[in-house]
Amino acid sequence: MSTPTLASKAFWAAAGERAVKTFAQTAVSLLVVGATGILDVDWQAVGSASALAALVSLLTSIGSDAATGDGPSLTGAEVVPDKVWDWDNGDAR
Repeated sequence: MSTPTLASKAFWAAAGERAVKTFAQTAVSLLVVGATGILDVDWQAVGSASALAALVSLLTSIGSDAATGDGPSLTGAEVVPDKVWDWDNGDAR
């Protein structure tokens, strides 16, 4: 187990990407399952459930990093690198 990466931009980018994907997946699944037409959708319920799923995803990423210290993945499938490419200077930092 290494040092937690919560302070890095790379961690928050990875965790944010996971949360956005979870939000979209939840919204799509609720739209497909619960609606017969676009006007029949309970948009407030879809937004609420999707936001809750995104929040749980973010909290899971934080918990996974606390457990492993390697990033938002509990299994180590996605590890936040120690150095990130700096596009402005063309070098790793």
